[in-house]
Amino acid sequence: MKHPRIRHPLNELTQSAAELGYRMPAEWEPLSSIWLARPHNPTTWPGCLAEAQQQHADFTAAVRRFVPVRMLGESIAIVTDDAWIRDYGPIFVKRKSDGALALHDFHFNNWGGKYGDCANDDVVPQKVALMLSLPLWIHDFVLEGGSIEVNGVGTVMTSESCLFHPGRNASLGRADIERELHAALGTTHAIWLPAGIEGDDTDGHIDDLARFVNADTIAAVRAPQGHPDHDVLERNWEALTQARDQNGQKLQLVELPVPPPMYWDFPAEDDWPGGVRQIPASYANFLFANRAVLVPTFDQPTDSQALKIFEQLFPDRVIVPVAAKYLVVGLGSLHCLSQQQPF
Repeated sequence: MKHPRIRHPLNELTQSAAELGYRMPAEWEPLSSIWLARPHNPTTWPGCLAEAQQQHADFTAAVRRFVPVRMLGESIAIVTDDAWIRDYGPIFVKRKSDGALALHDFHFNNWGGKYGDCANDDVVPQKVALMLSLPLWIHDFVLEGGSIEVNGVGTVMTSESCLFHPGRNASLGRADIERELHAALGTTHAIWLPAGIEGDDTDGHIDDLARFVNADTIAAVRAPQGHPDHDVLERNWEALTQARDQNGQKLQLVELPVPPPMYWDFPAEDDWPGGVRQIPASYANFLFANRAVLVPTFDQPTDSQALKIFEQLFPDRVIVPVAAKYLVVGLGSLHCLSQQQPF
């Protein structure tokens, strides 16, 4: 399916980002701003939109302490269908030679075609490129920002359950997908994890599973026996123990806890009967914000354990807990609701 385009002239680049010397910076590198989108869709937060909006406002205030915010739907008049700008928003890359920015607009189809029309979200990066006067690539390749994680020096991490999902790029195999990622992100090596956690409607986004915390260290969630996510997270952990970086070196691993299973009673929809389902609460959905790290908390006893781990991981950064108990009812959290723009 062809990616739609807005009716404005855009500076579309033809050579790949890698060929032109661009790379996607790691998220801990200096940021000029963080893009957010105002939550407004009541079907995303059934029965708790007001609470989610308040938590989003608190999240926004926390981000603003450390990084300027660009808010779609408020200070920036770009219309959105939903708030998950990590997945449909611009993916910024930086040219190695002079630091110039450009951005990618990957095709967004509502996580494999799950939720109908997303025409507004799908063209957000084009409108951002127009607003910032930045060159861009517009891809027919389907990709969400939450499905990829880079270390900034050559490695990209993702999941098989998401990128191999038939609703995305069904005609492409592993080698084809890796080629697309490396050409766009300036990477040369890929790490694949098997699958995602219960309740994650993205089919296994990496930002709920494992994140680079520096170029050679990954923090990954592990669940105790008896937890619904125990088996799949152990499979992911085993894959990480075998993983190597772009230089063939083993990676350091840090365990993150998981909250006890959290549930929400969802109303029936046209293609789903509704009912109680697990929601994907994950401490891996944290956000770098220059000298701070914002960590989602879920009003669970594991919150304090997770925060202590982040304090140990980042002794030179401010660790900011951000209440996300209602945000995650929308099936995402802080990282999913944000998109960084590097300096």
